[in-house]
Amino acid sequence: MTFAEYEAEVKQHLTDQRFYHSQCVAECAAELARRYGADVEQSRLAGILHDIMKDTPPQEQLKIIEKYGIMLTEAERRNVKLWHAVSGAAYVEHVLGVRDRKIIDAIACHTGGKSGMGLLDKVLFVADYISADRDYPGVEELRALAESSLEEVMIEGIAFTIPERMEARLTLEPRSIEAYNEALWELESRRERR
Repeated sequence: MTFAEYEAEVKQHLTDQRFYHSQCVAECAAELARRYGADVEQSRLAGILHDIMKDTPPQEQLKIIEKYGIMLTEAERRNVKLWHAVSGAAYVEHVLGVRDRKIIDAIACHTGGKSGMGLLDKVLFVADYISADRDYPGVEELRALAESSLEEVMIEGIAFTIPERMEARLTLEPRSIEAYNEALWELESRRERR
């Protein structure tokens, strides 16, 4: 399929607002890819596809997850907001026929992160935080950070999300904590090399 064909498929699954968000993430991911040396078209495709299941009812998402034998961690099972990433990755692989493992993996971890994130994973994770349609307090600061470091944005984004979840007494995703720690270690390592 061409990018336009994937984009048309995504449009069928999402509200107009969510589709616009996906378009913005695709363009932001392409821009970040150019800046950091990732594959631009791969990043753009991951961006347009990343939320394909976001507007699908949770029980339908769970059916896809179970159909393809994906085992959720207990934290994932208890956090319905993470399901669209996992079910979306399964959908693009098994239904749309995407074979690029990096794209599939980036979609699967775009919401919470994970240990061992590669460049495309980070590009998509950050693009989802700072895309042009985002207008939450502090987004401009994150966009400025993204000009020099993907890891800085990841740290700030996760550092904002975890206390919010704790205050609401919601489950913490261990993979987010792993992603946070590894991004922090990457920055520390860079500073030591200077």
